[in-house]
Amino acid sequence: MSNICLVTGGAGFIGCAISPLLAKHFDRVIAVDNMHPQIHATASRPAALHEKVELVMGDVSQRETWDALLPGLKPDVVIHLAAETGTGQSLTEGSRHANVNVVGTTQMLDAFVRHDAIPRRVVLTSSRAVYGEGAWQDAQGRVSYPGQRSRAQLEAKQWDFPGLTCLPFESTRTEPRPTSIYGSTKYAQELILKAWALSFGVEVGLLRLQNVYGPGQSLSNPYTGIVSLFAQLARTGKVIPLYEDGEIVRDFVFIDDVASAVFRVTTGNIPSADAYDVGCGSGTTIRELAEIIASIYGAPAPVVNGAYRNGDVRAASADISRTQAELGWHPQWDVRKGVTALCAWIDGQL
Repeated sequence: MSNICLVTGGAGFIGCAISPLLAKHFDRVIAVDNMHPQIHATASRPAALHEKVELVMGDVSQRETWDALLPGLKPDVVIHLAAETGTGQSLTEGSRHANVNVVGTTQMLDAFVRHDAIPRRVVLTSSRAVYGEGAWQDAQGRVSYPGQRSRAQLEAKQWDFPGLTCLPFESTRTEPRPTSIYGSTKYAQELILKAWALSFGVEVGLLRLQNVYGPGQSLSNPYTGIVSLFAQLARTGKVIPLYEDGEIVRDFVFIDDVASAVFRVTTGNIPSADAYDVGCGSGTTIRELAEIIASIYGAPAPVVNGAYRNGDVRAASADISRTQAELGWHPQWDVRKGVTALCAWIDGQL
């Protein structure tokens, strides 16, 4: 029997990054992707997708895609990457996010049953967005969940929750309380997949990714992330604008480290059904990020503009100690090293 890996959204940023690893491990690797123009400038096959990977054009939210793909095909492992992303965008295009992320997942699972193609394992790349603002702690060590910052709070420039400090996310401790439609759809994916898999005896690997960046990411997608946005501004000598007070915290994790984590869960043992947090292991303020990028290009110093985005969380970073201990995975890229590599790649693209 052939050892087959099916990858939804397999022509995207993460799909291309893991494709060389998968091509060496599996007899066949099949990528399904709708080649959405927000991600792909053209509908042509990405150069970064390994030559052994079979690319199938299709929309995971459409039954017809699965009915054309699955007859005579039974994947051993499925990596479910296909998703609409963008916290802010999801507030105005919620139906699109729900259709791809939620309905796309249920269409896939229904099709596995309909075509007697139930895989041994499904790996889902979820998101740190499921946590929302996460857990915060006061000076006495008491933990609370203050929830989403209101528009009134943001307009008053009350960026933090007074007297509280944000704790790093960790799936066995931090309650999922998404503050965006995007985060809600990713959490729905997790719940749907776990319920289905338990009924059919399928192994599940869940990875909650922090802010992924690195060479290969889309430079035309406005929702691709602030690292590439900052770099494109700085390389043209523009001032990098800092939202809120510049102290927003994110955990920037390099694409190579994400690829190795996904591959580890795809091919190795999965000690726990709980989600694994994947980050670089520490938080970085957007001010610190911008200063690194500005220094690379000799650009002007970043400037705080006090703007904000509805649905954005104040602080997001991950405690990856459990992920490291149970998966034997360790990030190799710190922010400065990773940002330098990304900037060098961008310079070669533009």
